[in-house]
Amino acid sequence: MLISQQLLLTYLYLLIYICLSSGVILYNKWVLSPKYFKFPFPITLTMIHMGFSGVVAFFLVRVFKVVAPVKMTFQIYATCVIPISAFFASSLWFGNTAYLHISVAFIQMLKALMPVATFIMAVICGTDKLRCDVFLNMVLVSIGVAISSYGEIYFNVVGTAYQVTGIFAEALRLVLTQVLLQKKGLTLNPVTSLYYIAPCSFMFLFVPWYVLEKTGIEISQIQFNFWIFFSNAVCALALNFSIFLVIGRTGAVTIRVAGVLKDWILIALSTIIFPESAITGLNIIGYAIALCGVVMYNYLKVKDVRASNQFPTESTPERATKDWKLEKKPSDLFGDNVNVGGNDAVVTSFMVDEEAPLLPSTSCIRRK
Repeated sequence: MLISQQLLLTYLYLLIYICLSSGVILYNKWVLSPKYFKFPFPITLTMIHMGFSGVVAFFLVRVFKVVAPVKMTFQIYATCVIPISAFFASSLWFGNTAYLHISVAFIQMLKALMPVATFIMAVICGTDKLRCDVFLNMVLVSIGVAISSYGEIYFNVVGTAYQVTGIFAEALRLVLTQVLLQKKGLTLNPVTSLYYIAPCSFMFLFVPWYVLEKTGIEISQIQFNFWIFFSNAVCALALNFSIFLVIGRTGAVTIRVAGVLKDWILIALSTIIFPESAITGLNIIGYAIALCGVVMYNYLKVKDVRASNQFPTESTPERATKDWKLEKKPSDLFGDNVNVGGNDAVVTSFMVDEEAPLLPSTSCIRRK
């Protein structure tokens, strides 16, 4: 009975992740859309998210002491946290800006390029090797996205460029996390990553905000609705922790399946909530082709990880009975992040929503 209860809890976490992930994306679209809430300032919205997350993380670390801060030196902060925060802020900025120009459905289709971007950046940075089988999968994904783009009724070059740029910024952030932080032996959990990176990302966003949006906000005289922005920031923060809970209770394959399911649900919901987000048969065909490539790529990566024993072979009931909590010794729960060239893209390829984890969500949790 205990096992069945734990399995039920696992499925509940998956459901919460799917709901929050879809909800944050749809909520952001609604807030930013000039047709609905009419707040076309994506940098401002992102700064609100970062500021709120940073404040919450500060209270969790310094006031309530839920988790202990890591040993952060100025050198590590300057050479690791700052560049990672810069690319994280960029990925959120460009990704949220895309909502002003293209539909949620098309954005989700473009996000299928995430494994391609991560693989390219990993090869360039030397954390992965160019392999024929993986390369062919990347070609298949690219062809699928190209077909989907060709079938897009309201194709917008500016919006597409913003989204693709955001995807590559996120991919570079993931690779930099592998190259910079892990070489320093530094491991951050979702709370400490928010604590260190959210404030820095906020500061990076201030410059483009001052140049691009400050004057527009003053001229437009938009009435600030506290509860709208507060609830939006809470949902974004909750998404970070829901992903952690999901990873703690499932394997990479289960997470990938949940991600694919979430993508299709989100595409369907977006066409209902936003009627202007029409999709065509060519959109669906192209996206299906891209997903086939993503699934094949993920299968190869999971196979590689299992072969290298990066994930311990553990049955579902054994995994389900684990109780993942933030306890007194965070190091017991958060191990080293998985190699970007190994399994990082397996999970993060679908967790690149607007407020995805600040560090690769494939932190290999030590099972003791």
